[in-house]
Formats: sequence, structure tokens, C-alpha cells
Amino acid sequence: MERAARNALGLATLRIAIACLLAIHGWYRFAHGGVVPFGEWLTGQGIPLGPYVAGVVTGWEILATPLLALGWRVPWLCLGFVCVYLTGLVMVHWPEGWFVVGGGRNGMEYSVLLLVCLIVIAFTHLSERKTAIVE
Repeated sequence: MERAARNALGLATLRIAIACLLAIHGWYRFAHGGVVPFGEWLTGQGIPLGPYVAGVVTGWEILATPLLALGWRVPWLCLGFVCVYLTGLVMVHWPEGWFVVGGGRNGMEYSVLLLVCLIVIAFTHLSERKTAIVE
């Protein structure tokens, strides 16, 4: 396999893996009745229309992830996810410190990794003009 093909396969694998991880977030919240509590929490944090925002975020995680996995409009989808997860990092994880487990609880290390992966994926797809779902 040529270097370009290996690079494309590696990037596609990363993109699909990240899409799956993000999808699980939304599907779990939806399936376990977490949208309403999430919305109430957002309202308590001063976010206007918290339940609506929670529904939009959950819907985004559920509906945009298959498109990301399939490679459609990747930079734009990544930008949307970066906005969501950067907000989550600031509101939830930053105050808890760095470590998710071990040296702390609920910290930002996983969120930082997701954000870096999303940014890398977006930048590597910037020059592509494709709208097809093919690699």
C-alpha cells in the first residue's frame, strides 16, 4: 500500500472512530432520558432555552455523526462539534482539572483529545471539495 493510501486509510479510521464516540454520547443521552435533565442543567447554568439547546445538541450528536463517518462536509461538521465540545470543556470539565480518572474526576483530558482530533480531521479535509460519501 502506498503512503498516500495509508494516510487516507488512517485518517478515515480516525474520522470514523471519533464519529462513533460522539454518536454514543447523543444516543446514550437520548435512550436513557438524559435530554431533559441536561436541558435543566443548562438552564441552571444560565443558558437560555436550556431544554431546547439540549435537544439540539443531542440531535446534532445523533444526526451529524453518520455524515461525519461517511466523509460528507467534514470541515463544517467538525466545526459544529468543536463548538459543542469546547463549550462542554469550559462549562463542565475545565473546573474539574485535567484528569478524567486517576488524578481527578471528570477533568478535561478526554475533551481536549476529542477537540484536537476534530481539528486535525477538519484541517486535513479543508482542501477537498467533495460532497460525495466516498474516500
